[in-house]
Amino acid sequence: MKKKSDKEKDLEALKKDFEKAQNIFVTGFEKLTVQQDFELRKTVRGAGGNYKVIKNNLAEKASQGTPAESIMSSLAGMTSLAYTTKDPVALAKALTAYAKANPSFTLKAGMVEGTVIDVKSIQQLAALPSREEILAKVLYLIQASAQRLVTVINGVGRNLAVVVDQGVKEGKFSQ
Repeated sequence: MKKKSDKEKDLEALKKDFEKAQNIFVTGFEKLTVQQDFELRKTVRGAGGNYKVIKNNLAEKASQGTPAESIMSSLAGMTSLAYTTKDPVALAKALTAYAKANPSFTLKAGMVEGTVIDVKSIQQLAALPSREEILAKVLYLIQASAQRLVTVINGVGRNLAVVVDQGVKEGKFSQ
């Protein structure tokens, strides 16, 4: 059994995590094997997140005064948290894919940038393109416009050179 001082340290550490994390996904796990739990933790780390199994009353106490308070107030059953300060889409994709492969792992609720979302919204979030894909598309659009501008500017100079060359050949620019 943990000492009271250790419990207080755990409470403070979890409170700091809640204050820092912009994106939190509350999950349920039952009957996960050690190997499945290891794979889940590896998947969450790969998506840039952290994963913790928590006690419901500890989470409720630690969340008081933080944006996560609303989703931590009514926890029931075996609960774990996956949270990140980075891209919520990547973590949602990883958790959703893992839940499909392992039916004993369930998504309960989430909070994305301070807004509470339900399971359906988590699945919709997972269907979005990742941050990197969106940035790549924006960069392509910017680069395509710049490339067209350069082509037009070069076209004016090229056309002027052709006109001057034809004028010289026809002797229209004589001294």
